[in-house]
Amino acid sequence: MFNRSVPLQAFNFIDSTLREGEQFRGTHFSIDDKREIATLLDAFGVEYMELSTPVASPQSADAIRALADMPRKFKLLTHIRADRDDARLAVDCGVDGADVYIGTSTYMREYSHGKSLEQVIDIGQEIVAWLKAQGIETRFSTEDTFRSNFADVMTVYRAMDLAGVDRVGVADTVGIADPLRTYNLISNLREVVDCDIEFHGHNDSGCAVANAFCALQAGATHVDTTVLGIGERNGITPMGALIGRLYSYERALVDKYDLPLLAQIERVVAGKLGIEVPFNTPITGAVAFHHKAGVHTKAVLRNPTTYEAINPEDFGVTRYIDVAHRLVGRNAIRDRADSLGIDLADEAIRQVTLQVKSLADERQISLDDVDRMLGEALPVVD
Repeated sequence: MFNRSVPLQAFNFIDSTLREGEQFRGTHFSIDDKREIATLLDAFGVEYMELSTPVASPQSADAIRALADMPRKFKLLTHIRADRDDARLAVDCGVDGADVYIGTSTYMREYSHGKSLEQVIDIGQEIVAWLKAQGIETRFSTEDTFRSNFADVMTVYRAMDLAGVDRVGVADTVGIADPLRTYNLISNLREVVDCDIEFHGHNDSGCAVANAFCALQAGATHVDTTVLGIGERNGITPMGALIGRLYSYERALVDKYDLPLLAQIERVVAGKLGIEVPFNTPITGAVAFHHKAGVHTKAVLRNPTTYEAINPEDFGVTRYIDVAHRLVGRNAIRDRADSLGIDLADEAIRQVTLQVKSLADERQISLDDVDRMLGEALPVVD
């Protein structure tokens, strides 16, 4: 059962734009790109940045070293297999933390690494102990958690907690989880371990934001996100959308972040990917605060909170009242006239509104068409 009373004050974003995001179709971030993105996210206030494993390529290792040396407030992580050589190279590159993973589902154990549950635990304990001895913040994640046997993953998590891991990771690797299932798994895990809990959720079925939020409600302390949700296949939890969900739940939860910087971060990353910020992106998308229907615009002009749960001014963006269409109402036409400094009587506003509706029934009209009608409605002065 969901519990709104669960406090959500203590949570951290692990931004994985430079790790999971590199797995997005067509992505190729240079080291300079990574520095630029990391600098923006650092200014925004993300607590962790996760980069690809240093064994992925020579440049991957160089990128970790470059970000390790830059001025920053975030902790630098890399995502590595449960392998001593991978761990040793990660430490040599100067990371603050290592995100260790190994599959626990029957799919992963049969078709990926081929190890038994006992072997998974032995390997995990060895890697955790070695990394902790090097002073490295360590997470141990069961890949494909939601297709793993529940008892198996709880056994692994408990063993890693006893081994001294800083946090355990729950991964919805193929995006099959739903909010209730996520909440139940995390809340049960919270009873089993004392360490922190991280959630990594893919968006294959459109539940990534809801699942991440429910993970936090259930006691998770860290959530993996990327800018615009980029990542393998449909990607993972989009940072901006989760910010919007948290803001809508309790505004103070996101006070620690530089919210007006969000739009710039998304534009920069989209530009490097060669795409536009999707029109329906929460908060920063082109239509996020677009109001059209007459009933809506009338209320929004009087009190924006009537149809807005998020204040666009807090994010440095603006709302838009659309007047060039057949659904327009008199209040929106009056607002447009006022913005142009055109003072019309109520009857003139009513007539212009009818003219706009009539013309819009014949063809698609523009704002220039509306402005022309407003100008023509001005009384002629002899």
